[in-house]
Order: sequence, then structure tokens, then C-alpha cells
Amino acid sequence: MFVVVCKCFFLLVICTVTLANATTEKKNVLFIVADDLRTSLGCYGDTLVKSPNIDQLASKSQVFLNAYVQQAVCAPSRTSLLTGRRPDTTRLYDFNSYWRVHSGNYTTMPQYFKSEGYFTMSVGKVFHPGIASNHTDDYPYSWSIPAYHPASFRFEKKKMCKGEDGQLHANLLCVVNVTEQPGRTLPDLESTDEALRLLKSRANDDTPFFLAVGFHKPHIPFRIPQEYLSLYPLEKMSLAPDPDVPKLLPPVAYNPWMDVRKREDVQKLNISFPYGPIPKDFQLRIRQHYYAAVSYMDAQVGRLLSALDDLSLSDSTVVVFISDHGWSLGEHGEWAKYSNFDVTTRVPLIMFVPGLTAILNWPGESAFPFIDVLRQSDHSFTNAKVIKNVVELVDVFATVSYLAGLKAPEYCPDVSFQVELCTEGSNLAYTFRHREKGKNAELIAFSQYPRPADTPQVNSDLPDLKDIRVMGYSLRNWDYRYTLWLGFNPETFQVNVSDVHAGELYMLADDPGEDTNVYSASDHGVIMRKMTSLPQNVSLRTRMKLQFHYLTAGMKTSGAKV
Repeated sequence: MFVVVCKCFFLLVICTVTLANATTEKKNVLFIVADDLRTSLGCYGDTLVKSPNIDQLASKSQVFLNAYVQQAVCAPSRTSLLTGRRPDTTRLYDFNSYWRVHSGNYTTMPQYFKSEGYFTMSVGKVFHPGIASNHTDDYPYSWSIPAYHPASFRFEKKKMCKGEDGQLHANLLCVVNVTEQPGRTLPDLESTDEALRLLKSRANDDTPFFLAVGFHKPHIPFRIPQEYLSLYPLEKMSLAPDPDVPKLLPPVAYNPWMDVRKREDVQKLNISFPYGPIPKDFQLRIRQHYYAAVSYMDAQVGRLLSALDDLSLSDSTVVVFISDHGWSLGEHGEWAKYSNFDVTTRVPLIMFVPGLTAILNWPGESAFPFIDVLRQSDHSFTNAKVIKNVVELVDVFATVSYLAGLKAPEYCPDVSFQVELCTEGSNLAYTFRHREKGKNAELIAFSQYPRPADTPQVNSDLPDLKDIRVMGYSLRNWDYRYTLWLGFNPETFQVNVSDVHAGELYMLADDPGEDTNVYSASDHGVIMRKMTSLPQNVSLRTRMKLQFHYLTAGMKTSGAKV
């Protein structure tokens, strides 16, 4: 009896001390970034996908169910996430500039951790490589050592996919026998191996670390180990619930998915530009391969997390799992990213904080045993805690800093081009301590996407800065998505709020798939007159919030369904 009482008392002391210190002691950070991953995960309610390792992480984490990116394409989104600044502040809407030269010498999240004594490391695709990160992944500013990129990635866009003719092609659908690939490996396998090596090297070092690991999947091409395809029999796959282009979708809003069209197996389908649909049998195969790529990536996440257990790091490491943006799988007749819809702007955001989201009873307790989905694919996990209200990826910098034991950066002033360390997001740490009180319609995610013209062009998906003529600004809250396509001057980075090219309004209670645009059911002339009467210093986000208020108020007065 005495032993039992002592054990219970000991556990109580451990739990009390752990909770008290949960956000005051410096913790390590494992920051995991997936590429092109939408919320197709079991912990986000997808009943088809097999993602047991990420779901297991979610069972010990806080899961943000409605997290939104600031621009649904790689370089702008990653730069925004890692600097805590919106694209209009980084002035990066394409892949062709480096914010420190082009906009301001902004402090990044890993740079901030480095300045606070952390050893910072980058593996795989964290920053977008190339000009957008100065061809160095922002080293030495952000990282203590040069960033690592897997050698096998150079084969990713080459003819590596065996076709029905027995020849190699640059295909979209590209399951492979890994033993037949150059080096007998693939990029994400290499990145995981390197990340494991770095974790082992830091396990006995007293210096806290920030390790960012960027996986390339499920980004196209779907060059993945062939065994993962067997998890998704084609007969169990289904088409998107809304595979047609909505009748009232403004042409400027449409994404013609040019990167998908360029793959050899898609070119053979002879699909008309821009709205020609992909044949249904091929749509099913795309969806099948995307899901298989998610499961393959999940296995790599599992390898990383189980290493935290093996190295006794689970109880001292904050784990963040995130994606740079989503990906359309046929919704609205679209594929890829490049839009403002939920399927491309909504992403997973999962945060594990030892002692806060989960209490490990004993030092070295196994928190994340590896789950081999190829051997055992049936698992059931319940998220530790969910946050349903809207958050943004610009919130991540301040939140992770605080949860790791650092002071969160201050909120940026209205004009922050000369301010090196600040964030345009919010510190979400309070959500870990307090119960959500219900939906908050005042919380809004702000996304945007550029276009070169009012109708789909071959460069509509990713126009160069000099070609941008229209910017689609989109507000998302609990009840609606509201988007305005406004005239944009790429030389001055100025938007003309009175030059409205098109609008979208989706009322999500009745239209969760954003398929029915009801923007036209209001008197826009009256609204625009009210908007132009506002003082010039009123921000675009505030203008759009007011405009939505006027818009919905007018619709209610006229009897239109809101």
C-alpha cells in the first residue's frame, strides 16, 4: 500500500512540475513540413487515408482544424510562414526574389531561435530552394550549418517512370521499385536518414536544437515506392464531390493546373485548355496516387517521431507538423494548388508540447512507437485537443517561439518594412491553456493569389511579378469565404481597391464545398461608394471586413439567402 501511495504521489509531483515548466524552460523543436498536403489525414476526419503516425502524433497534440496559408504556392507560403509576414510584406508572389534584398531584412523563425542559443538545422525542403532563399536556404542567417538536400532529388522531374510501353517517362503517376532507382533511394528516404543522423548527434548535447525537416511528398510527380499504392485499391476510390467548374466561378479565379498538364502521361490525354476535364478513370488514379504519397510521407514522419523515443527526446521536444498549402483533387474542375479555395489554403497544423498537450509519466516513456502501415493499416486515434476556430500560418512563428520557452516576437506595426523582428500573426499559446468557447466569427484568415489577366492564361498558376495585373484577396471565417479580385500594379506593389475585376462569396453553412458563388446577389455600386469614402490609411483587410458587412446586410434586406 505504501508503495502505491508513493508512486501516485511521485506521479503527481512530476505532472505538477511538468505543467508549471511547460512553457518556461527551453525545449528542442522538431519542425516538420509536408509539401502540397491538404487535410487528407485521419486526424482531420478523412476516412479513406491511412496516416497512422501523424494521427498518433495528433492524439498527443493540439490540432488546429481550420488553419489557413497566406498564398497557396510553395515559395511565397514558406517565406511567409518562416518570417511571420504576409506576402504583401515579403513582396514575394512568385519564386524570383529574396526578401532580404527585395523587401526587408526580416528575421526568420529559425534565425530567432539561433540568436537565442539554439543549434538550428534544415533538412530537405524547408525554405523554397533557389532565388527565394538566396540559393542557400537562407544560410548562414537561419541555420547553424548548411542546409541538407537529398542527392536523389535531381532525378525527380526526369524520365524515371516506367510506362506501359516499358520505357521511362516523365509522368505524373510514377510508382517505382526503390531498388531500381539511382542510389536505391528516394528524396524523402534520404532526408529522413539525414534527420535521424542529426538527431543522434544532438541527443547528448546540452545545447537546445531546432531541426526543420521538409518532406517533398505528396508534391508531384507521385514518384513513390510502389507498395504504398496497394493501400488504395482503385475500386475503393471516388471522384471529388464537385468535379465540375462552378457556373458562377469568375474566370480569373480558375487555376488551369499547367504543371499537371506538362507531365507526359497527362499530355497523352489531349485535354483542351483551360476547362477540359480529365477523364474520370484517370481522375481516380490521380486521387489514388496522391493518397498513396500521403501514406509514404506518413511513414517517414513515423520514423522521425520514433527516433525521439529511442533517443529519450520526446519529453523535451516540441513537435510541429504543418504543410505549405493544400492541393485540389478535382474539386471545382481543378488540380494542384494556385487558388483561394479551402482545398488549397486549408492545411494541417499539429503541435505537440510535452507536459502541456501530453504528459509522459516517466522519463524516456515511448510516446511515438513506429506504425508500419504496410503491415497493419487499421488504427484508431483520438486527437488530444482540437481548435476549431480559424488561425493562420503567420501565427506559427510567435506560437512556436513561446511554446519552446522563448519570448514571442512583438506584433508588427502597420508599416514594418524596416522592422527586422516582429510578426504579423498572433501568439496562439493561450489556446493551449483555455477551452475554446465556441465559434468566433471575428477570427479571419487572410489569403491571396495573383493572376496575369481576367481569363485563364498559360501563366495563370504562377505569374512572374512583372506580369501580375490582378490580385485575389480572400477572407475566410466560420461562416463565409469572401474574395475580391482587384487591380494590382507590380511596379509599386499597390492594389486599387476601386478596380474590382470580380468577386466571390460562399456561405459555408449551406455550401461547405464553395461551389455556389452568391456575390452577384447584392448592390455593389452602393458598397463601392462606401468603400471609396473611407480614409486612405484604412488597411485592405479592414476594408474587406467592412465590405462584407455591407454586402451581407444588403442581401438580408433584399431577402436573398445568406
